[in-house]
Amino acid sequence: MESTPKSVTVLGLGDMGTALATSLLAAGHRVSVFNRTPHKAAALAEKGARQAQSPAEAIRDSPLVLVCILDYAGIGPLLTDDGAGEALRGRTVVNLTNGSPDEARALAERVTALGADYLDGGIMAVPEIIGKPQAFVLYSGAGDVFEAHRGLLDTFARSVYLGSDPGLAPLNDLALLSGMYGMFGGFLHAAGLVRSAGGNVAEFTRELLVPWLRAMADSQLPAMAEQADAGNYGATGSNLAMQVSHDAIGGVSRAQGVSTELFAPLWELMKRRVADGHGEESLGGVVELVHPRGPRSPSAPV
Repeated sequence: MESTPKSVTVLGLGDMGTALATSLLAAGHRVSVFNRTPHKAAALAEKGARQAQSPAEAIRDSPLVLVCILDYAGIGPLLTDDGAGEALRGRTVVNLTNGSPDEARALAERVTALGADYLDGGIMAVPEIIGKPQAFVLYSGAGDVFEAHRGLLDTFARSVYLGSDPGLAPLNDLALLSGMYGMFGGFLHAAGLVRSAGGNVAEFTRELLVPWLRAMADSQLPAMAEQADAGNYGATGSNLAMQVSHDAIGGVSRAQGVSTELFAPLWELMKRRVADGHGEESLGGVVELVHPRGPRSPSAPV
C-alpha cells in the first residue's frame, strides 16, 4: 500500500465510487471528486475531499483519474466534454466501470489518443469490503503504467495485473461473475428443496452446504480446470453417463413443487454430451459444448 500521500481523482460517486474515495481519504491521500449529481459529494467533502465543479476541474487536480460509473456509454462525455479531454493529457485513467473487452479496448484507444495512459479494471468486491483484505481488483493495460500506480491502487483492494490487453480485465471480471452466479443458482435451487420439506435454510446452508461447496471447490475445480486447458476429460470419479442415468434431482424437485429452471440447463448439457459419445468423461467435458476448443483468443482468461 502506498504510504506517501498522493493526489487522486474519483469520477462517479455511486456506492462503489464513494467507497473507493472513502478508502483513499482514510489512507491520507488528497482526493478530488466529481459527480453529475453534486449532493452525492457532500459527505466526502466533509471528510476532506475536494469537490470539483466539472470533470475537467477534477481531472486537472490529479495525475491519476479513477472512473467508476454505471456503464461505458457515460464515460466518453465524462472524459471529453467541456475541456476534460484536453485536461487528460499526461495523466493516467483507470477505468473501473463494468463492461466488455471490446468496450475496454475502444476506450483505451480513445484515451491514449488524447495523450493519457489507460488501465482497465474489474472490481471483485462489493462496496462494503473495499479497503479490506478480501477485496481485489483486476487490471489490464500497459504494465509500466500499472506498476507506477500500483502502490496507490493497493490502497482500496489487492491489485491483480493480467496483461497488456485492456480487454483482459473485463473478460476475467465477467468470468468470475459467471462462476458466482452459477453458485448462487445452485444455492437457490437447494434452498427451494430444503424449504419445500419445511427445513431451515439458514441452518442447512451454514452446517451443510457451505462446507460441502468448499470441499468440492478445493477438490474438484482445480482438476476440472486442468482438463479444460488440456482438452482431456478422463473421469476420475463418477463419469457423465452414470450421473445422467436417472434424473433424481429433477424428479424430486418436481415432486416437491420446486422449479427445475435453474438446474435444467446444466442437466440438458450433461445429457447432450453423453448422447454425443462422451459418457466416460468427467463433468468437465461439458465445457466443450459451452465453448468448443479452438485457437486461444486474446481475451482468454488467465
